[in-house]
Amino acid sequence: MTNSSWHDRLLGGFRKTSDRLIGNLAGLSAARLDDSTLDEIEEALIASDLGPQTAARIRTRLADGAYERNMEELGIRLVVSEEIEKVLEKVAQPLEIDAFPRPQVILVIGVNGSGKTTTIAKLAKTLVDQDYGVMLCAGDTFRAAAIGQLQTWADRVGVPLVRGSEGGDAAGIVFEAVKQATATGIDVLIVDTAGRLQNKRELMDELAKIRRVLGRLNPESPHDVVLVLDATTGQNALSQIEVFKEVAGVTGLVMTKLDGTARGGVLVAAAEKYRLPIHAIGVGEQADDLRPFDANEVARIISGVEAMVR
Repeated sequence: MTNSSWHDRLLGGFRKTSDRLIGNLAGLSAARLDDSTLDEIEEALIASDLGPQTAARIRTRLADGAYERNMEELGIRLVVSEEIEKVLEKVAQPLEIDAFPRPQVILVIGVNGSGKTTTIAKLAKTLVDQDYGVMLCAGDTFRAAAIGQLQTWADRVGVPLVRGSEGGDAAGIVFEAVKQATATGIDVLIVDTAGRLQNKRELMDELAKIRRVLGRLNPESPHDVVLVLDATTGQNALSQIEVFKEVAGVTGLVMTKLDGTARGGVLVAAAEKYRLPIHAIGVGEQADDLRPFDANEVARIISGVEAMVR
């Protein structure tokens, strides 16, 4: 995918947030930045899924007296862009493969339907393209469809998959996968896990068992616990972070489904509230549609600066 097409996809992924924000800021260009106008701006930011913390900080910055009281709309958007960039640049951290001894074990977690399985495939493709040896493990034994889908992706990407039967012991399958990965000199083992939250205790017990098994093989394992979030769910993504932090000890995030239906502003709210590394964002269904992001580029798109200066 070219950089221009990636940029166009980003524009689509954050359009819903950007359009809402631009619409709410429209007409403020000639307005005085008095308390009433500042309240409107703060409400517009919150309504755009950017989160109350970011909105409050932008309001404070606009109110600090450093700006003309009849600031133009572009000037307001530039401040919004700068503050969003400050939040995102702290968390824009690509996944590093640096474990020794190998393999580096990456547990991938997330609710069913979040794009977890396709994200695993995209991540595997990215790592293979970087000349890493990759193996997948079908640790979500709750759904036969998940095992089959992962097998299809493994075949497509050209990497081995360790799998068991539906309803099998996930920890046992993970144990076997680590043994195979170690014996064959694999660099990275990516483990799919069950995404059901209907019974949080059952999920917590299963993940704890997987962690114990991994710990017996390598005390540093799992090296990463990556939570996949669906951008179309908006603020619900934040509650998922809360639950999975408790259940699984999340170390980083990937946000998927940044298409025209996404509420991409939640990326900013998640970064501000949880300060977890955001390793990549997904903008489509193709194998190369998952990439690290540029904080400045995303901030300019969300704030609408990009639209005004193009």
